[in-house]
Amino acid sequence: MAYEGGGLCAALEAAVGDDVALVRDLRRAFLESADRQIDLLERAGDETAWQMAMWRLKGLCGSFGVVDLLAMVEAAQDAAPCDPKVAPRLRAALSTLSAD
Repeated sequence: MAYEGGGLCAALEAAVGDDVALVRDLRRAFLESADRQIDLLERAGDETAWQMAMWRLKGLCGSFGVVDLLAMVEAAQDAAPCDPKVAPRLRAALSTLSAD
């Protein structure tokens, strides 16, 4: 699904139409999964765990068409593994998506 700009709900509505229950369920699934990956980033003890959580978060964002967060993840992949500044930035962006 390609989607340019807007919020998570708009991306989901573009993909599945006006099925409110499905949009709500998919939105919740995305937010919970993204939160879980960011938690894994925060707890990553080595580069392998860090990269695995980043790849999963990147794939999740791409699958759901959340291009702004995807761009942040791609930029964060250039940071040093286990950089303590990355997860809070990603969590803040996720919080913004939670509010839309």
